[in-house]
Amino acid sequence: MPRPRRAVPAWLAHPFRWQRQPVPWAAVARGTLCAGPLLAAGIATGHPAPGVLTALGSMLAGVNDRPGTRRTGIVHIGLPALAAALGMLLGASLRAADAGWWVVPALSAVGFVSGAGSVAGPVRSTAGMQMLAATVLGAGMPLPGAPWAKALYVLAGCLWLLLLRLVLRSPSPAGGPLSGERAALATVFDALADALAAVGGPGAEPARRRLTAALDRADEALRLRRLTSRLLRRPARPEELLLAERFAAATTLCEASVALLWEARPLPARVAAGPRRFAEALRTGRSPGRLSAPERSSAARGAFDHALLDAAVAFARERPLPPATTREDLPPARAGGVRGALGPTGRDYGLRVAVCIGASAAVALLLRADHWYWLPATVTFLVKPDLGPLFSRTVNRFAGTAAGVLVFAAAGTWLTGGWWPAVIAGAGGALLPFATRHFALQTGAITLMVLSFVYVGGARQAAAERIVDTSLACAIVLVVGHLPHLADPRRRVGPRVTEALRSTERFLRYVLEPRPAAPGAEGAAPGAVATRRLALRRDAYRTLAQARAAAETAAAEFHPARDPGPDWPTVVTAAERIVDAATACAVRLDRGAHRPGPEEAERLCQALSAMADALEDPGRRPPGTPPPVLRPVPDCATLTDVAAELERLRGYAGAR
Repeated sequence: MPRPRRAVPAWLAHPFRWQRQPVPWAAVARGTLCAGPLLAAGIATGHPAPGVLTALGSMLAGVNDRPGTRRTGIVHIGLPALAAALGMLLGASLRAADAGWWVVPALSAVGFVSGAGSVAGPVRSTAGMQMLAATVLGAGMPLPGAPWAKALYVLAGCLWLLLLRLVLRSPSPAGGPLSGERAALATVFDALADALAAVGGPGAEPARRRLTAALDRADEALRLRRLTSRLLRRPARPEELLLAERFAAATTLCEASVALLWEARPLPARVAAGPRRFAEALRTGRSPGRLSAPERSSAARGAFDHALLDAAVAFARERPLPPATTREDLPPARAGGVRGALGPTGRDYGLRVAVCIGASAAVALLLRADHWYWLPATVTFLVKPDLGPLFSRTVNRFAGTAAGVLVFAAAGTWLTGGWWPAVIAGAGGALLPFATRHFALQTGAITLMVLSFVYVGGARQAAAERIVDTSLACAIVLVVGHLPHLADPRRRVGPRVTEALRSTERFLRYVLEPRPAAPGAEGAAPGAVATRRLALRRDAYRTLAQARAAAETAAAEFHPARDPGPDWPTVVTAAERIVDAATACAVRLDRGAHRPGPEEAERLCQALSAMADALEDPGRRPPGTPPPVLRPVPDCATLTDVAAELERLRGYAGAR
C-alpha cells in the first residue's frame, strides 16, 4: 500500500508562489523611459553622477507605479518620493561629514524610525523603506555633489516618472477627468458580478474578498477626489456627485450580495448580468439598458432587486441629488499614524530594523570600507515583512540577486562602449512593473538597475561582491529575524486581528441595536442609518483583509519551535463569516424580520468583545464569569449562525 504523500510545509512552498495579474503595459512603457534614458543623458553630457541619482529616484518611484487613478498614483508615488529625497539628504550629509563608524548608530536610528512608521499603512510602509534605502545609498555611494543637490536629483527622478504617469496612461473609460474613478467603480461592478456567479460554490468567500478589495480601492479613489476638491476650495462638480451616488448604489448592492452569498443558493446567470451592464455603462458612457425582472423569493433577493432598481435610477439620473450634510459615512477612528508607530507593534518592528541595519553596516565596514553600502541596502528590503515571510524573502532575494549579477556580467562581456549600462537599466525599468508578480523577479530587475548605476558611478568590478554581500545580508536577517522577542508572530499579527475583531464587534452592535420604526411598507432603514452601517461594514472588512494578509504571512513563516502559535487565518475566517452573517441579518431586519431583544444582542456583542480582549492580553479574563452563553435566537436564523460562528471563533482563539 503506497504511503500517503505529506503536504509541503507552507514556509517551504511560499518561495515558489507566483501572482497572476495582467501585464501593465502602460507602466512597462513608463519604466522603459525612466532609468535608462536618464542614465544615458548623464553619460552623454559627461555628468554621470546626476544621471545615476535621477535614475535611482525613478527606479524607487517605479517600484510604486501600480494600477490606480491619477490621484492615487500621486499619493502612492509622491509620498515615498519625498521620503527618498529626505533619506538621500541624510545619507549624503553623513558622507560629507565623514562620519566613519558613527554611521552605524545613525543608520540604526533611521532604521528604527523607518520601521516604526511602517506600521501606519502601506504607503507609509513603502515611504519608510525607501527613506532607509536612500539613506544607506547616500551614505555609501561615492558620488560627487552637495547633499542638497543629491536629494534634488533623486526627487527629480521620482517626479519624472510621476509626470510620465500623468501622460502615459492605460486606455480609460469615458468620463474625462473622472476616467480613473469610473474605471475603479466599474471594477467594483465586475467583481460584484463575479461574486454573484460564485454564490453557492466553493469560490464564494474568495470572490467576496475580491469584491471587498475592489470596493476599498474605489472608495480610496473617490475620497482622494473629494480631498482634492476641499484643498482647492472648489465645490464638487455635478459629475463627481453623480459618481458618488453610483458608488453609494454599488455599496448597497454589495451588502445585498453578501446576504445572497450567505444564503448559498445558486443564482441564475441573469442576476449577474445587471452589475456587468453597469460596469459597461461606466466604461462607455452609455445607458446600462434593460435589467432582469425582480424576484422576491427571499429577503436577500428582494433587497438585491430593490438595490438594483435604485442603482438603475442613479445611472439614469442626469443631475445629482442635493448632497447630504451628515457625516455618518465616516468610518470609526482607529489607532494609526503616530499612535500606531509608538505602539508595541511599531516599537518591535522598529527595533528589528534597527538591529538588522546596525549589524549589517558594522559587518560591511569591517569587510570593505569602500563599498559597504550594498549589504545594509539589501537588509533594508529583506527585513520588510510586507514583502512576504522571512525565509521566502531571503531565498528569493538571493536567487534574484544571483540571476541579476550573472545577466549583468554576461552583458558586460558581450557589449562594449560606455553606453551599455543605460540599456541594461532601461531593460530593468521595463521589467520592473511586470516583476511585481514574484519577489525574486523583482529583485533581479532591481539588481540589474543598481549594478548599472554602480558601474557608471565608477565601481567597475563590484558585481561579484554583490553575491557575497547578499549572502551575508540573508544570514544576518535570518538570525535577527528569528530572535525570540522580535520574531513572535503574536506581537505582529495579534494587534491586527484584535483590531479586526473590534471592528467586527462595532458593526455587529450597530446592526443589532434597537431602532425606531422605519417608514415605508418595505421597512427600509433610514438613509443615515444605512449609510453608517455600510461604512462600519466596509471598515470591518478592511481591517479583516489587513489581518488576513498578516495572518497568511505569519502562517508561512518558518517556526523553529514546536508551538506555531494561534491559527490566525482560521480566526480571521471565522470573523469574516460573522460579518457576512451580520450583513445578512441586517438585510433581513430591514425587510421586517424579528429583531432580537437587547439582552441577547448584548450577549453576542460581549462575547466578541471578550475574545478581542483575550487576544489583546492573554492573561486577561473575559468580563463576566462564566462567559456569555450563546443560545439560538428565535425567528432569526442568521443570528443563530452568528452565535455558531462565535462559538467556533472562541474555540480557535482560545487555543493559544
